[in-house]
Amino acid sequence: MNRLPEPLRQLVDQLAALPGLGPKSALRMALTILKWPEARAVQLGRSVLELREKLRLCSRCGSLTDEDPCPLCSDAGRDPRLLCLVSEWDSLLAMEQGGFYRGHYMLLGGLLSPLDGVDADGLELDRLRARLDEGEIEEVILALGTTLEAENTSSYVKNLIERGFSGVRVTRLAQGIPLGQEVKFVDKETLRQSLLHRQEL
Repeated sequence: MNRLPEPLRQLVDQLAALPGLGPKSALRMALTILKWPEARAVQLGRSVLELREKLRLCSRCGSLTDEDPCPLCSDAGRDPRLLCLVSEWDSLLAMEQGGFYRGHYMLLGGLLSPLDGVDADGLELDRLRARLDEGEIEEVILALGTTLEAENTSSYVKNLIERGFSGVRVTRLAQGIPLGQEVKFVDKETLRQSLLHRQEL
């Protein structure tokens, strides 16, 4: 890669830093972009800039959006008594693609993982407390997966809710999800059944 012209090498280095791409794949992508008409390549660059400039986090749920609150939080057809807690945005997308959940969401922004330096301060627990303080939420559904980190986070959130918000029911997705699996990788039917048959925690 050292023999590449500098502009091409810089793009290859940037692309290779993306998850799932190595130097060879990044070079193929860069060469493909180089073959595009100039207007198309410029539009790609503009789209990357706009991604950074126009996207923000929803003040209600913490998901990515270009308007605040996001369309899910603004949807009057959703049940305001249900709040589904997910770790990241891709898990929210997996739940939404099934079309079987009609409550609201909240993103924790990760899972407790002391080995990776993620403690309770690194999660969006203040946003969760603020939502619960509003008094509308009757049930919090923990859709965090079945990894060790997810189990630890579920226990922590359950204790937080039980100590400060009596009357709020805490449930989790049914254990049809295989151990060690993350929500974003579960097929739609398993996810639907897990949500339908959720259990008390």
